Amino acid sequence: MNINNEIELTNDNINNQLDLMKKSSYYYDLPESLIAQTPIEPRDNSRLLVYNRKNKQIEHKIFKDIINYLKAGDILVINNTKVLPARLFGFKNTGAKIEVLLQKRIDLKSWEAIAKPFKRIKVGTILEFSQNLSCEIIEKSEYGLCKIKFNFEGVFEERLSEVGQIPLPPYIHEKLKDKNRYQTVYSKISGSSAAPTAGLHFTNELLNNIKEKGIEIVEVLLHVGLGTFRPVKEENILEHKMHSEYIEMSEENALKLNKAKSEGRRIIAVGTTSVRVLESCADQNGKIIPQKRETNIFIYPSYKFKVVDALITNFHLPESTLIMLVSAFAGYKETMYIYHEAVNERYRFFSFGDAMFIM
Repeated sequence: MNINNEIELTNDNINNQLDLMKKSSYYYDLPESLIAQTPIEPRDNSRLLVYNRKNKQIEHKIFKDIINYLKAGDILVINNTKVLPARLFGFKNTGAKIEVLLQKRIDLKSWEAIAKPFKRIKVGTILEFSQNLSCEIIEKSEYGLCKIKFNFEGVFEERLSEVGQIPLPPYIHEKLKDKNRYQTVYSKISGSSAAPTAGLHFTNELLNNIKEKGIEIVEVLLHVGLGTFRPVKEENILEHKMHSEYIEMSEENALKLNKAKSEGRRIIAVGTTSVRVLESCADQNGKIIPQKRETNIFIYPSYKFKVVDALITNFHLPESTLIMLVSAFAGYKETMYIYHEAVNERYRFFSFGDAMFIM
């Protein structure tokens, strides 16, 4: 399918750059029935929408067909973060039940977290999760965020795994039968509150086949925070306060990526989290700089990509920062038409949904 003519039939109200700064420009109608509640088995049997930016062609495939669009010399960049069992239920001394969602580690014992119901806690509140794990509310701030300090016996990660649950996104209502299904097969470093969902489609077999074809796989790290689900509330997206997330780019991988760029080989990002790492670590000339830090990069139309040549991603929420990132990469009108097409073709949306490859 060629969308050159089709996109002129949609979104005619978007005529200038100012309109692209409006949150409402990134809205699309999505039937609730298309929000995937459970993952497809096997992982690589989800659907794949392929969009070629050069000739504006759309193709409908199965995810394992991705290998046919990759070529020897490509670099596939994956985020090796692992989702923490970051959802906890604690009790105040009054018996009131409080839900705590760990957001970001501050130090050995302290975390930034979201507590619900927020009004029922105050600074100094003690929450008991088990005989060996409790916390104190140290600070309260906006958006339901607070700073907590844990008290525990033994190893914190062990205590957390005993009582914590994998925090599925709020739009998923079905219970997950296999908790590993919300982890990528290459997850390694614990620290995320949500999965880098584009990577959920890969199997070990598919990754091995990709390597055998001569595609190099490079790992980066971004610990996904729950801020990824926080809606953009301001109509002017420039007023949106972007959440920050911890990233790592090793010296070895920076060298690999810089070499590939200098040789004209493609850098293919698996997921918006990998995009954010790559673009955060690049200087103005596109050179990747090794680093370990927080990033709050906000990518929206008019952004000039310095590193990423192609993107594998899922279908994202209306009016989210993620659909804005995709619009910056594929083009606004093109992205909104692709989403319109995906709805018409009844693709599955969001975390456990289908994928698209923008090349």
